Amino acid sequence: MERVKGELLYEGKAKKMFAVEGRPQEIWVEFKDSLTAFNARKKSSFVDKGAINAQITSLLYRKLGEQGVTTHFLSEINANTMICQKLKVIPLEVVTRNRLAGSTAKKLGFEEGTPLAEPLVEFYYKDDALADPFVSDDQALMMKTVQSRDELEILKHEARRINKILLKEFARVGLELIDFKLEFGRAADGKIVLADEVTPDTCRLWDLKTGEKFDKDRFRRDLGRVQESYQEVLERLQRSQP
Repeated sequence: MERVKGELLYEGKAKKMFAVEGRPQEIWVEFKDSLTAFNARKKSSFVDKGAINAQITSLLYRKLGEQGVTTHFLSEINANTMICQKLKVIPLEVVTRNRLAGSTAKKLGFEEGTPLAEPLVEFYYKDDALADPFVSDDQALMMKTVQSRDELEILKHEARRINKILLKEFARVGLELIDFKLEFGRAADGKIVLADEVTPDTCRLWDLKTGEKFDKDRFRRDLGRVQESYQEVLERLQRSQP
């Protein structure tokens, strides 16, 4: 049966979420062309940005699914729209770092690009009004973002497992995954499932040979060629497909 878009349920900085008529466990996700940084204090857009990010996400989530990672992705509707499993969002951003970069490198006094002996996994509380602050495990539990310490360990384990897969996928196309943000949700049966997206909006991606940036830092730092860099990530991934 063909899916029919229902009422708007939520609109965020990068996506709109709609109900799917007659399918209460599904959600209709449209990726927007908007581009934001610094908690939306800096705003812009470019044509087809939503389509580029939607296609990168669907491609990578299919790859993750093949490796046994449960994601919310179900199918594509068109270039910038997908159908996903409806989840109860866990209010934590799970950030994995393979190198120190950006504000974290600056805060800790390390040179940008400093490699880590092993991936660093951190939690940030999802609240725009608070600018998504870093939280410790104990703070995350105190705020009841999850039901138990075991669930925090599940999030860390999944982040590390996904990191290994994505490192290989990006390396195959000449890109190094420097760091990235994941979000998770809880399905109706209680299972923790990967949600949201994996795109140049949520990852730092550097060219393996030149170190050139192919991610949102091009917008944050006014480096130019933002649209071209996002498009290049998509085209590299598409060319690598069998």
